[in-house]
Amino acid sequence: MTITNELINHYPWLPSIKVYYSDLASKSPSNFLTELFSGEFNIEIKKRVLNLFYAAFENLEEVSDFKADRLNVYVYLLLNMVLYVLDNQKITNRLANLYSKITYGELIKENNEANLYNICQDLDLDVRYYDPPLNYGSIIIRQQNQKLETNFTIHYIDYLKLAANIRDEYRRMIHNSILNGYVFIQKKRLIRLIQEYVRKKLLIKETEDKTSLNSLLGEILEIESFKEVYEEILRAWSEREEDIEYSFDIDINNESELKDLYPPCVKEILKKAQEGQNLIHNERLFITWFLLALNFPVDQVVNVFSTLPDFNKEKTTYQVNFAKKKGYVPYKCLTLKSLGLCLAKKYNDSLCLDGYGSQEPQERKKLAHPLAYTRIKQYRAAKFQDYQKKRVNDEIE
Repeated sequence: MTITNELINHYPWLPSIKVYYSDLASKSPSNFLTELFSGEFNIEIKKRVLNLFYAAFENLEEVSDFKADRLNVYVYLLLNMVLYVLDNQKITNRLANLYSKITYGELIKENNEANLYNICQDLDLDVRYYDPPLNYGSIIIRQQNQKLETNFTIHYIDYLKLAANIRDEYRRMIHNSILNGYVFIQKKRLIRLIQEYVRKKLLIKETEDKTSLNSLLGEILEIESFKEVYEEILRAWSEREEDIEYSFDIDINNESELKDLYPPCVKEILKKAQEGQNLIHNERLFITWFLLALNFPVDQVVNVFSTLPDFNKEKTTYQVNFAKKKGYVPYKCLTLKSLGLCLAKKYNDSLCLDGYGSQEPQERKKLAHPLAYTRIKQYRAAKFQDYQKKRVNDEIE
């Protein structure tokens, strides 16, 4: 086995944790917690877990006292258990985002590239390591021709699986060099893919079996130390939630508007933002440009992002103001389709799918831009109101 105990302590999300800590896996949640909080490191573990939640609630990207020792394993396992019983997607999104960024920072600091290769092997990724590095092209930077070299390639299937939810433009397969099914990938980009793996691993979905959840919660809340951690997290979240919930007390959260005026691509992004999910770069750009095009005030556009795990008000305000100054136009429908952001089929939206205008299918016009969707919906709503008024007047007469 190439994974060492030291690596597991550093990165407890690795699959080999089941081998090195098989004794923990066999314990029931209540037994695990009882032994954990009765041990000599009880206070230290509680402190580390709470610090992670505090940092996540404040949208930080690191914690200053992170330690890669044996306790890190117990912190990770406790973290997963707490997220499960909290059953709160917004909290989970924030914690997963923070923990994955901590992981990225730790992996970047790894001086031993063999460790990175071994981690990939433990994740069952088809990654190849080369020493000396391979040359796979060149790029011009500041009028200087620089060689492109890397120690790593990854099979395109694994690359696509890991990059599926990132979808930044430069990650698309067309923008990467590939040979015999293997994508040439720089160390930082490989680590970014691993970061996404860690983020998704912590994304525990809200359970539908509330009965079993409540039964487990009632059982483990009998453990006083766990109860203290659980209640402190809820207290800290309730304070933070008051600061972010206002963001949807605006027109965008008007159910009739969401249903009637916005195209599916916009509804989906607003829904994800409302749930506290992380948005990819293109989603952020598009929703900003779209709302600004509808003359939304800058502060209301900024508020849309306030529930995101990595929200920074000052930075977001600057970026929205910059976009407004530049007058960027939202992506057209063709671009949205190429970016995988068109949700017409998912929402089964007739205006997007069938077009508008004539009643005859062959003469109907296809939508070319999401702003046209809103204009048409507003026009139809106005016509309907006029019709309703006329009807009332006719009945009075």
